[in-house]
Amino acid sequence: MVFSSLTFLFVFLPVNFLFYFISKNNTYRNFVLIIFSLFFYAWGEPVWVSLLIFSATIDFFHGKIIEKNRGNWKSKAALISSLIINLSLLGSFKYLGFIISNINFIFNTNLPLREFGLPIGISFYTFQTLSYVIDVYKGEVSAQKSYTKFLLFVSLFHQLVAGPIVRYKDIAEEIENRKITIEKFSYGINRFVIGLGKKVIIANTAGEISEFFLKGEFSQLSVFGSWLGIILFAIQIYFDFSGYSDMAIGLGRMFGFTYKENFNYPYISKTASEFWRRWHISLGSFFRDYVYIPLGGNRKFYARNLFIVWFLTGLWHGASWNFVSWGLFYGVLIFLERKVYGKFLEKIPNIFSHAYFLIIMLSGWVLFYFTDLSDALAYLKIMFGFGDNALISTLFAIKLKNNIIFLILAVLLSTPIIRKIKSSLKQYYKVKEYSYLRIALNAVIIIASTALLVGQTYNPFLYFRF
Repeated sequence: MVFSSLTFLFVFLPVNFLFYFISKNNTYRNFVLIIFSLFFYAWGEPVWVSLLIFSATIDFFHGKIIEKNRGNWKSKAALISSLIINLSLLGSFKYLGFIISNINFIFNTNLPLREFGLPIGISFYTFQTLSYVIDVYKGEVSAQKSYTKFLLFVSLFHQLVAGPIVRYKDIAEEIENRKITIEKFSYGINRFVIGLGKKVIIANTAGEISEFFLKGEFSQLSVFGSWLGIILFAIQIYFDFSGYSDMAIGLGRMFGFTYKENFNYPYISKTASEFWRRWHISLGSFFRDYVYIPLGGNRKFYARNLFIVWFLTGLWHGASWNFVSWGLFYGVLIFLERKVYGKFLEKIPNIFSHAYFLIIMLSGWVLFYFTDLSDALAYLKIMFGFGDNALISTLFAIKLKNNIIFLILAVLLSTPIIRKIKSSLKQYYKVKEYSYLRIALNAVIIIASTALLVGQTYNPFLYFRF
């Protein structure tokens, strides 16, 4: 089940609210959330609920063992055991087929490919439980004594399948004692609706148009058409993922949980380094805190640490060399910005540094989109004019003409300009008048999104596969 579905919006969520708010206290409400969260996860793949519960159970007891034996070898053994079990599960389900296929290619063997299928959200909840065990070992958080409360942390459907990656220490107090106010609930509704609009109205529209260019015959693709296609994909993936994060944050707030921001207008960046401080913030901070800094960070072996992190960042996104290449692509750029031309980018006018970033960002999305690296390289050749492709095609002209207003709005919405307009409206109108405007806008978004969901067959969620 996904948030941007009619079943979720008009059946699952209202019923969940009903049972949640008729419950007398947080103890009962926790049970309600666990039941609904497990049902939400099981909707698409019932068999994998057992894996989720197993992972939660393993790390619940590892956390207790670590705290009970803090300071002796048993604590470290429990940490190592948790790492081995969690990473083995993730490796078996997500990377085993990839590993075997590469062994066959390198050593010319014929080992049978064994793939168990990819449990939805395994990358997200594995990182969450790992961060919990590591934080307990480091003494940054106390081990949770209640199994049901820990299972709630792992299974919360708001962020279960696509993040943000929520750390236990950030919501530990809210698991124990949370209060829902009208202000928080109102904010949650508004944030959820904005995310729904991002996903259904903008991301789906951009994705559907982009396929005319990205999935067509490369021999018929024009140079301008290749740029338009990847720009549309950049719009799709940003509004798809940030929209889902907005919905998760909004849902969390409605149920009394506060999740950290996951995006901060990444497309206004001027460098690759800045982009990754703004894009998928919860993933970047995870690798920073649990991999990069423990390896030595900036203090020693900087290049080694950097490329390990970016190799893992690419691999986290998928068991394919295009994702690894995409991660290392950013690793190289960040290294060069730090060691070679970063100071130059700071000195030149913003318009030029931003143009630099847009070119490398869009080139990176080509590597991300095409799982076959030969297709990615062929597409990049067309983008930069290394081929016989025409500069402009009829398809490009038609699609641009028909969707120019949508493109302009999508670009504007990916910048802070709307936030500034909203701030101005708050100052101009009285509180009550502004509230009416917001309610009206939310109603329009819900009606438009519902109409599109009823009529559309195209409603993918890109980060489901991660």
